[in-house]
Amino acid sequence: MLPARWIRRTLIAPLLPVLTVLLLVSLPITLVVAAVASTFLPGRWRGLRVLAFLLLYLVADTLAILWLFVLWVASGFGRRIDQPRWQDRHYALMRTYLDVLVRGGTRVFRVGFDVDAEELRRVESAAEGAADQPLLIFSRHAGIGDSFLLVHAVLQRGLRPRIVLKGVLQWAPVIDIGLNRVPRFFVERGAPRGTGTRAIRELAGTMGPRDALIVFPEGQNYTPQRRLLSIDTLEEQGRHAEAEAAREMRHVLAPRSGGAIAALEGAPDADVAFVAHAGLEHLTSAVDLWRGIPLDCDLTVKAWRVPRSEIPRTREAQDAWLQWWWRRIDAWIIDHYGEEAVPDAVVEAVADEDVEPAPE
Repeated sequence: MLPARWIRRTLIAPLLPVLTVLLLVSLPITLVVAAVASTFLPGRWRGLRVLAFLLLYLVADTLAILWLFVLWVASGFGRRIDQPRWQDRHYALMRTYLDVLVRGGTRVFRVGFDVDAEELRRVESAAEGAADQPLLIFSRHAGIGDSFLLVHAVLQRGLRPRIVLKGVLQWAPVIDIGLNRVPRFFVERGAPRGTGTRAIRELAGTMGPRDALIVFPEGQNYTPQRRLLSIDTLEEQGRHAEAEAAREMRHVLAPRSGGAIAALEGAPDADVAFVAHAGLEHLTSAVDLWRGIPLDCDLTVKAWRVPRSEIPRTREAQDAWLQWWWRRIDAWIIDHYGEEAVPDAVVEAVADEDVEPAPE
């Protein structure tokens, strides 16, 4: 259960600077311990890599919290926080904060990026030509941290991202304080059905130039187990045609069109960018991340921009259009990695997996 806001701000947020100071003071000892542990752990210098990223994370979070406090005071103790110039300053802080973590994390854990530069230039060129219009980003969702990498990429291109997130992420002070000052929506566990869809429509409806709403139509991170579970669920509901379509897409989850269509309805003039990526599918949990350090992998990214004039107008046509695009994303993964890019897992107890349904 998420603590009340006043507890998060007065107890949890101040704890990070304290932990940072303690780690810095004890660094000579922790370095020795991490170095010794690394000789026993599998992987190359796993203990030292984890310590390096932990130190980077704590220092970055401490500085970000202090800067957020400065912005709050300078904006009249929050009275002018909603004004455009103060919103821009918060986005600038997020851009720097995520850039530090992404650059440091990818070096520590040895993650590379393989971006389709030619296609990306076309996407960015189209964005410059429609700078006075908002942008909807529909992305594949697979692997730990892919949403933060996408937000980082959006910020680095001068856009201001809006996103719907799980409320539990507010345990992290920078996310809690920073994102609660800009347009976003946190979905709490047990929220009424349709809460996320309504939030997406409202966020899309208030977008302006350089705003970008990020939507993950799959609703949750792809795993082979979740793919099989979703197919079984569709079969049990008697939606056999949809189950067969989902079965044909081996490397993605069948998209749920509710959120995407709500975004299209809320922002009727916005273009759409589809984002596909591959390379993080094997990182489905913190245990996978720990076992894989150093990761020694490349994250491959592909993007397509669709002008609003090419997007269907009716809800039924938009649903079919979204399904077509997800089949294209699945085909791209196969073309890039081969037929066995993300092989189906042998699932012994799919029904026992704790899979949290995405907001409708």
